[in-house]
Amino acid sequence: MNKIYETDPYLKPYKGVIDRRHGDILALKDRIAKNGSLSDGVNNHLFYGMHRCADGTWVFREWAPNATRIYLIGDFNNWKRINDYQLQPLGRGDWEIRLPAMFLRHGDHYKLWIEWPGGGGERIPAYCTRAVQDPDTKLFSAQIWAPDEPYRWKNGRPGPRKNPLIYECHIGMSSEEEKVATFDEFRTGVLPRIAALGYDTIQIMALQEHPYYGSFGYQVSNFFALSSRFGTPEEFKLLVDEAHGLGIAVVMDIVHSHSVDNEAEGLSLFDGTDHTYFYSGPQGRHPAWGSRCFDYGKDETKYFLLSNCKFWMEEYMLDGFRFDGVTSMIYWDHGLGKDFGGYDAYFNSGVDENALQYLALANMLIHEINPQALTIAEDVSGMAGLAAPFEAGGIGFDFRMAMGIADHWIKWIKEKSDEQWSPGEMWYELTNKRSDEKTISYAECHDQALVGDKTIIFRLIDKDMYWSMNTDSKNPVVDRGIALHKMIRLVTLATAGGGYLNFMGNEFGHPEWIDFPRQGNGWSYKYARRQWHLSEPDYLRYKYLNNFDKAMIHLEKESGFLSERPVLLTADEAKNILIFMRKNRIFAFNFHPVESFPDYGFSAPEGEYRIVMDTDEKDFDGFQRIKLGERHIAVPVKSPNGNQSFGGTLYLYLPSRCAVVLERI
Repeated sequence: MNKIYETDPYLKPYKGVIDRRHGDILALKDRIAKNGSLSDGVNNHLFYGMHRCADGTWVFREWAPNATRIYLIGDFNNWKRINDYQLQPLGRGDWEIRLPAMFLRHGDHYKLWIEWPGGGGERIPAYCTRAVQDPDTKLFSAQIWAPDEPYRWKNGRPGPRKNPLIYECHIGMSSEEEKVATFDEFRTGVLPRIAALGYDTIQIMALQEHPYYGSFGYQVSNFFALSSRFGTPEEFKLLVDEAHGLGIAVVMDIVHSHSVDNEAEGLSLFDGTDHTYFYSGPQGRHPAWGSRCFDYGKDETKYFLLSNCKFWMEEYMLDGFRFDGVTSMIYWDHGLGKDFGGYDAYFNSGVDENALQYLALANMLIHEINPQALTIAEDVSGMAGLAAPFEAGGIGFDFRMAMGIADHWIKWIKEKSDEQWSPGEMWYELTNKRSDEKTISYAECHDQALVGDKTIIFRLIDKDMYWSMNTDSKNPVVDRGIALHKMIRLVTLATAGGGYLNFMGNEFGHPEWIDFPRQGNGWSYKYARRQWHLSEPDYLRYKYLNNFDKAMIHLEKESGFLSERPVLLTADEAKNILIFMRKNRIFAFNFHPVESFPDYGFSAPEGEYRIVMDTDEKDFDGFQRIKLGERHIAVPVKSPNGNQSFGGTLYLYLPSRCAVVLERI
């Protein structure tokens, strides 16, 4: 396998750094692995935390090197510090207690009382697998979760996702009602919708326990605990199981980039020190997020996080992870206010090498446990090699999020008139990807739907959405918005560098924004939900956007065009036309706001073509200006427009604000 500096000449000056990093990671792997297996060497979750033994007795262990005394307190001892529940030191910062079977029960609530020099306090165990919030006091505690009958899986994993079609979702806000939805409600109400649309992967946010619901799950307190506000572990396992039965992979949005600053719920000042799992001093505190930053160079932290990956994969049969906040992890300054204009930023002293080593090991571990697993990096810096194979000198992610694409759509919509949209610029920004790395493209994700921002549909239609989304309305603003909403999604998918993502509800142009309950909105759930009913009536235009998204996703699934790179045929700046070919499909976009072109010719491989889809179809709320199934022949003459490398010219009718997809027969 060629090294990344052999395929990219701009990386050659950094060959020494790349090779040195590679060697450091291999040396660390050898130190952690047992008999060559990282998985065999990473089992902290099986040692620490609460466990019921085969004979029914209990054992609990914790790592707290600064502690002088630790008690187990809970329902079982009236929350008192009693000698019978005092942990004993094992050395090297480890503590243990063994208890008879009758001392603890499934469902008991508990915490630790940790004493340290000069103080002490209640703490939730670092490796607890369930934390619940008291409805009256709002305080969290750990809960023993050891049902007599373990969940029995019915379906196997769905297999590899070379070109994933991802439906990003949040369990809690998936209900029509103004409340926190549950795993069961999502499984019965939303999962069938996702399957019908054709998405083959769901990426679930906010699964790790987080004390503040409005954090969208990104301020994690308990890394091994499934968020109890959505239901029980068994209910989540049933959701995953049924998704697998539908052929849908389940990816978790995992947060290893930081930890909530809370002491009562999280790991901050766990044993009285600020550096138990985190960097000490200012480096251990995120200046923008108000959270704690992990010390990835510390063995205990690496084992904690690696074991966390293994736990979620094995306990819940997850098919991979989208790693949140990778940019914040890999740079000492977290990438804040930084212009990543050149390669030097990826290889100088501003990089936290500890974090890179951890991420490389995490990818190795995940793919060792399941070679078909999916790993995605959320990184805005564009670090070269992040999503390249480790053997090639990369860090080993399967994909990286193509985060700049959504930013460019916002820029084009906000700052340019329709006539100023440049097909050449669009092509460059949509396809400007490293050849040795795959990406997940998206027009918008949850970020663009949050309060303070706007979804694409709201940027295009704005207040007219409140009055003119019925099919009888003759509103040019809405007509424009509907047409561009479809075209933007289709061109983003059709140019994707490996996979595509959509956020829950945006496929049908869900109105308004996401605003979680908070003091500023009177703790309302009005905007922390999804109004699925809007996509159902024939008289509302949302239904037809939903129809289009379904057809678009199935088009890719049936043809697999993402498996081959796109080839530009023409980017006509004068006429606002972009045409490209991918596999045996031609995608022709006319972004011009008013002009249609009855006989537009462009270079294409000779042969016969059939129109298999167009955004102007009646079922997609279009004007039905194109005849579906119509056939065209590329004639052996020189093309008047675009790429001249093919022997034929194809002539098409391209209506304004319309896209046409043709299949070569």
